[in-house]
Amino acid sequence: MNGAESLIRTLLAGGVEVCFTNPGTSEMHIVAALDRLPEMRCVLGLFEGVVTGAADGYARMAGKPACTLLHLGPGLANGLANLHNAGRAQVPIVNVVGQHATYHLRYDAPLTADIEGIARPYSKWLRTCYVASEIGRDGADAVLAAGRAPGQIATLIVPADVAWSEGGGIAAIPALPRAPIPAPETIERAAVMLRSGLRTAILLAGSALYGKGLAASGRIALATDSRLLSPYPFTRMERGAGAAIVERTPYILEQAVEKLKEFRQLILVGAPAPVSYFASPGKNSILTSPECQIHTLASPGEDYAGALDALAAALSLKGSQMLAEKAERPLVPSGNITLAGLAAAVAALLPENAIVVDESMTSGHSMMAATKGAPPHEWLANTGGSIGIALPLAVGAALACPARHVLCLSADGSGMYTAQALWTMARENLRITIVIFANRTYAVLKREFSNLGVGNPGPRALDLFEIGRPDLDWVSLAKGMGVPGTRVSSLDVFGKALREGFESDGPMLIEVGL
Repeated sequence: MNGAESLIRTLLAGGVEVCFTNPGTSEMHIVAALDRLPEMRCVLGLFEGVVTGAADGYARMAGKPACTLLHLGPGLANGLANLHNAGRAQVPIVNVVGQHATYHLRYDAPLTADIEGIARPYSKWLRTCYVASEIGRDGADAVLAAGRAPGQIATLIVPADVAWSEGGGIAAIPALPRAPIPAPETIERAAVMLRSGLRTAILLAGSALYGKGLAASGRIALATDSRLLSPYPFTRMERGAGAAIVERTPYILEQAVEKLKEFRQLILVGAPAPVSYFASPGKNSILTSPECQIHTLASPGEDYAGALDALAAALSLKGSQMLAEKAERPLVPSGNITLAGLAAAVAALLPENAIVVDESMTSGHSMMAATKGAPPHEWLANTGGSIGIALPLAVGAALACPARHVLCLSADGSGMYTAQALWTMARENLRITIVIFANRTYAVLKREFSNLGVGNPGPRALDLFEIGRPDLDWVSLAKGMGVPGTRVSSLDVFGKALREGFESDGPMLIEVGL
């Protein structure tokens, strides 16, 4: 067995069943191994940012890693923006990056690069394998490292001669260690805070925003009159009718400060203390009140759901009652397109158990509020702030959950970073309805320009924020990549198109002119 086959067989033994890839010459022996092992599903992306973003979406919904297969340093570099987002999402990914044959490196061929140097800032675990007999062990270590709570990126660099050489073997992967529950005194301190009567919020992240963790949080919030918050950049949130009420911290600094100013205590579960995305002249980067006492109940790597269950026990909570969203759907709106009307249409038509991938930016600010009483669903957000994640994230989520509808909300500027994901959606026939908000501008940058005290943008600055001249034609772009699309100019037509998308067995794109 050569090194390539031993690596793929080891990944399969570790539960890694999907490989998102854009390979090159140095990875051909790994591709040959994939060809021989159909148990590993291979998904091609036409750009590495699609590959890494899809691996993120898969991990968020499957709760386990996919692997990526990338071509040398430039291929890895092309995928770094969405690896940045995945790292912030704290999801498990195993990157396999090809390298020149070890004896070929001394010739400094054109694609030679410092792959470890490129990978290091985005990898919690990093290794180069040098002999075929060790690649199984290295693959097992990568799977184990990626799966450690709360999830992280592991990168294994495989020289071509290691892949083609004989002597490989399948390595056993030990069971993952269980994430620890915080110390009793940490839990008791949170219980004392919640009994104090001071206005308290609990800031939830990671697995605390869905499943058992969120259910326990809802019980605690009801019993203690505390509020549940999420960071603006969250990984995955369970929401809709019957879910615990969680409010998202606003992106805009002034709005976030206003929302948080009432709290004198903040309990963190997997989340850092809230700070602004960027510095602003004369403004504080810390969003909480100076009088707010902050306590960490569970840090990354600890058991969030277990910590919340232990906190509920410390508060002597019994039963399963929680502060939950009520079922409430607006009527399907009609008339001219407005942002509020678009949000109402989504709320009226969103299927039960849908997955919403949201990078709608300024056009989607009403979406979460409008859909809070829709049937149960889950919401995925941009965790790292690097735009161009929505379309690839939707690919990964749809592959992880093929029976569920995926609604992808994307700004037009963001979508252009990874528009190649549409081709992968068509090729894999994924059930994704894509809504492109075509305002033909980087609207958030216009707002940031003014907020930073620079004044209103002049014509040259404004030209850097506008993405018209020529206008993007998303319907034609989608058609060229195999995705049927339609352009809508009224809420009536938008509602009809949204229904058609949700009824389709494959992808469909809706361009909304704003």
